[in-house]
Amino acid sequence: MAELDPAEKIKELAATLASVTAVLDLEAMQTQIAELREQSADPELWADQANAQKVTRQLSSLESMVNKVNGIGQRLDDLGVLYELAEAEDDPDTRAEADRELEQLRKEIGELEVRTLLNGPHDESEAIVTINSQAGGVDAADWAQMLQRMYLRWAERHGYPTDVYETSYAEEAGIKSTSFAVKAPFAYGTLRGEHGTHRLVRISPFDNQNRRQTSFAGVDVVPMVEQSDHIEIDETELRVDVYRSSGPGGQGVNTTDSAVRITHMPTGIVVSCQNERSQLQNKATAMSMLQAKLLARKREEEQAALDEIRGDSVSSWGTQMRNYVLHPYQSVKDVRTGAETGNTSGVLDGEIDAFIDAEIRWMRSREKNEQN
Repeated sequence: MAELDPAEKIKELAATLASVTAVLDLEAMQTQIAELREQSADPELWADQANAQKVTRQLSSLESMVNKVNGIGQRLDDLGVLYELAEAEDDPDTRAEADRELEQLRKEIGELEVRTLLNGPHDESEAIVTINSQAGGVDAADWAQMLQRMYLRWAERHGYPTDVYETSYAEEAGIKSTSFAVKAPFAYGTLRGEHGTHRLVRISPFDNQNRRQTSFAGVDVVPMVEQSDHIEIDETELRVDVYRSSGPGGQGVNTTDSAVRITHMPTGIVVSCQNERSQLQNKATAMSMLQAKLLARKREEEQAALDEIRGDSVSSWGTQMRNYVLHPYQSVKDVRTGAETGNTSGVLDGEIDAFIDAEIRWMRSREKNEQN
């Protein structure tokens, strides 16, 4: 089959963009932007700092989306002119520039298309990510810290604010666990496919015989709880422990017992926070985390009950989901979607959008099949 000429390729991309724009409903976004701008202009909004920050983040996200869609549309128009110029002047450099722009627009429109798939009941929520080291000893603790850095770098690349709630450092190196929030609209819908076990294979930097080591770390992603999702928690079912915040190697970062750990006795769920200055603030944040985890547990139980009623036997996707191999070859591969790259250093530096996009498409396809 003959390859499409540039004009036809641009026409196809324009059609895809039009379809994406219809799903996103830019008119409704513009209405919401106007409402949020009115709210942000109200001086009383800033009496509640948390709500004010949420409003401004949502406003910024919507404005960015509208500007991006409109910008891509304009670039598609300009691209047609660029190809015409290259043809008229028989200029290979201009043609190469146009080809690069075409591929970039194809990539960006594909990313917008993935965004339209984030239509789950809690996909719009901000996310709480928890990472725990698993099998592998000190290498697993080091691996958990590498994953923490990977996600924080990913968020930084996108301009998403993050807030590290708690980090429990291991004795020799790395971390036992960490919890942090990604405070951006649709963070949960974007990241929820990262839930599961991540496996690392490498030459251990902690083994004096330079042997290959396999390490595991678990990633848990839950949506930030909104007031409408509130779950009643019986205070008598909680054990609250306070302790002194600490940094790597046990170095004290606080001189008071301000850190808070809460254990929900009926479920065994444990949450903790040490990043705030006061014990009350740490407890409030920990309670929000507990709310999110209890809500996620409730959804899992409800889904399990539905699956049992329907006779479904689909295995959970919250198990081993990605392999990172640094020796004897370089590869990162998702065991569910098949997405793969040899750019291991890029991935560990936060370049995980290709994996995330593949996960979102995979999850939507899987959920659609389950509904049929």
